[in-house]
Amino acid sequence: MRRFYTLPDVAEALNISMSQTRALIRSGELEGIQIGGRGQWRVEEAKLDEFIERQYAVQREARAARAREEQGS
Repeated sequence: MRRFYTLPDVAEALNISMSQTRALIRSGELEGIQIGGRGQWRVEEAKLDEFIERQYAVQREARAARAREEQGS
């Protein structure tokens, strides 16, 4: 099992574009590190997993909020 992913690997794993992947890195939503003289980005597998789990949590909360709104209506 590998520890780090390149940005194209991350884009493929999340089924998003490279520009979306770069935006996630720039915003800090997804943590990455720059390596080497050319500053190539790498995302640790654990950080990608954490990001995915946070997205699931956001969706769970959004569903719960909608359910609360529907019950209050």
